[in-house]
Amino acid sequence: MTHLTRCPLNPARARRLTTSPQRLHAAVASAFPPPPTGQTTRHRVLWRLDEKDHEPTLLILSPTPPDLTHLVEQAGWPRLATPNAPGWETRPYAPLLDHLHTGMRLRFRLTANPTRAVSRPGRRGIRTALTAPADQIQWLLDRAASAGFTVPVDERISPAGHHVTVSATRALRFPRTTDSGARRDVHLHTATYDGLLDVTDPDALRRTLTDGIGHGKAYGCGLLTLARFAA
Repeated sequence: MTHLTRCPLNPARARRLTTSPQRLHAAVASAFPPPPTGQTTRHRVLWRLDEKDHEPTLLILSPTPPDLTHLVEQAGWPRLATPNAPGWETRPYAPLLDHLHTGMRLRFRLTANPTRAVSRPGRRGIRTALTAPADQIQWLLDRAASAGFTVPVDERISPAGHHVTVSATRALRFPRTTDSGARRDVHLHTATYDGLLDVTDPDALRRTLTDGIGHGKAYGCGLLTLARFAA
């Protein structure tokens, strides 16, 4: 069963985490126990950091509920935590997944790492970030059909405009230590999309919601979330 968790963070204490996707990735990974000895598991965990009015909220989508005690102690409000309100809230995702049907119109938010592959003669292609809003939006539109939805046209913008905006972008650079112990810098450009979508393939959209979109999933990209749309 899939679960969606929301954890509000204390902006005064969380800055060390919120400014480093590598540290936040490690904090999220620590919320789940390792598999039993000798076993491996495909444990797809997606996360995203949302910020509204400078108040950060961590969203986590996971196959099992996380234990965020360490995160609340480090970057939340630990003195306000109680057994019934530990500082985060986890809900089953099945009701939303089961409710999807063709023709539904929903609001969505997505933080992604829009890129394109640039070929190089005789060498492996290199992935390059898309930084222009028009290119970032086209990147999403190009993936919508296989992801199980379309983005409706908004003729108030233009005859070819769509109900989607890039509401925030970030250019991040942070160190990462590889499995071999080598240290290298990671450059990550993210775009946060807000808009409307129409469901065209519920099964494909369910896979998108649980598997994510695009690259950079370890660093807070790929998690698509939905909300009701009131016309």
